Amino acid sequence: MRAPIDRVLVIVPTYNEKENLEVIAGRLVTSVPEAHLLVVDDSSPDGTGDIADRLAAGDPRVHVLHRSEKNGLGGAYIAGFAWAREHGYDVVVEMDADGSHQPEQLPRLLAALEHADLVLGSRWVPGGSVVNWPKSREILSRGGSAYARTLLRLPVQDATGGYRAYRREVLDSLPLSTVASQGYCFQIDLAWQSWKAGWKVVEVPITFVERERGESKMNRSIVLEAVWRVAWWGITSGRSRGVRPTPAR
Repeated sequence: MRAPIDRVLVIVPTYNEKENLEVIAGRLVTSVPEAHLLVVDDSSPDGTGDIADRLAAGDPRVHVLHRSEKNGLGGAYIAGFAWAREHGYDVVVEMDADGSHQPEQLPRLLAALEHADLVLGSRWVPGGSVVNWPKSREILSRGGSAYARTLLRLPVQDATGGYRAYRREVLDSLPLSTVASQGYCFQIDLAWQSWKAGWKVVEVPITFVERERGESKMNRSIVLEAVWRVAWWGITSGRSRGVRPTPAR
């Protein structure tokens, strides 16, 4: 039987998100008032960290973790996971700062945790969708998930999505100190490791909305990292030795 959920922490990594942070924080506390928000800011030169500090000063549900340099999405989340563990949260949520992950949809992810250990907000299951994406981005995203399914036998439709909710015990079981992946690859990595460890991974449909303000962090190096890391994991994992990974429970 899964433990009840009492304390929820939403981690929002930021770098130059001054136009978006206050809006997304307001939407979050309105949509899920009992949740806490942790802003992990990588020394944004545009003053995002100062905005986060102001929000935290005015609301005890908002917290800030400042990092000394821009060190990647994966590193930001791992620092946030450690903070969540230290402060005793039961559920940890990943959410982007740019509004692409709608806080209004978070209740459906949390509800799914009643019968799951990791819930992925999915664009590519029935009921999921994207708004204002060029066809090239959709092909890249769908292709990345298909690539992971083929090489890793990871049975999910949206392996690269970054809107997800973990039960704390899932994160406690993963070797986070050894995770070096970033971007798309970080999301594939943790979903795969969770599934291999036997945790129940489910997907719920979300509507992903392309950012309206600020610049996307997507770049060629993030895509190339995912290509070579997933290929390497596929070659060196149990699949290449004819061993089936532990099924999700």
